[in-house]
Amino acid sequence: MLLPPGRLTSVPEPDIPLRMPTKRPTSRTPRLPTAPRSIQKGLSLANLLDREAIECLAHNISLVHPAFEGKAFQHTALNGLKPLSILQRGHHLARALREHLPKRYEDAIHVLVQSLTPPLTGTEDLGLGVFFYLPHVSFVATYGLDPTDTEGHDPFEISMFAQYELTRRFSAEFSIRPFLIRWPERTLAQLIEWTKDRDPHVRRLCSEGTRPRLPWAMRIPAFIKDPRPVLPILEALKDDPDLYVRRSVANHLGDIAKDHPRLAFELCERWLEDASKERKWLLRHAVRHPAKKGVKAALRIRRLAK
Repeated sequence: MLLPPGRLTSVPEPDIPLRMPTKRPTSRTPRLPTAPRSIQKGLSLANLLDREAIECLAHNISLVHPAFEGKAFQHTALNGLKPLSILQRGHHLARALREHLPKRYEDAIHVLVQSLTPPLTGTEDLGLGVFFYLPHVSFVATYGLDPTDTEGHDPFEISMFAQYELTRRFSAEFSIRPFLIRWPERTLAQLIEWTKDRDPHVRRLCSEGTRPRLPWAMRIPAFIKDPRPVLPILEALKDDPDLYVRRSVANHLGDIAKDHPRLAFELCERWLEDASKERKWLLRHAVRHPAKKGVKAALRIRRLAK
């Protein structure tokens, strides 16, 4: 089992037998449900977590945990699903997983991680199929914080391990936020380590997951009040080789500018020095909204970053 580099060095071994999927016929390999490449008119995002996704979830888990009662899980998962939004469905399916996975949180995490499809190999045109993993991140966010769910053991490292693996398939930007609120110093220290990871999906999580006003997600009041603890992450990623990561840094700066425009603009001015064309794009993107409102400092940055 591959462990993420940095602070995590070990993960407790599960108490249940697990089988890692190898190259097998289609019926014996983990799969994703069919999904469109992009949002389409008249298509509800909630449909991404419907019957087919639930069947895939049961199939994938059964491959690595033969004791999993797939039919019973599907019955629980479908009960009450129809009126729910996609985010509500993620939470609903996480509760269904909790009911049918091993009771020990660590064991449940090992099952979920070993049931994952291979990591993403690109950062563009990911499509909507990755929302299949919304229940997985909801599971970590809901059950990975409370030691009473882990028999008194500290759940931090196993939860970080799960989020490292999940963000390589989807994004752990939703699930990392409760950890930033509960354990800000520990979580920021882990994310600082991950800014050096070779996987751009992991590096992006460091910026996107710490955004104070991330759309769709819970806000982080401490970072809205004072974003300075997160600035070392943005410094580390401002010249990232992947546009996928740099765009997140730009959007993060845009979030900061909503509450602390002076701090954001001063940081942009400093980054202008010896800026590459890639960093200049980042700066223009970061201040685009205040520039549209005619804010002089933002207009100046966009002019200098041409």
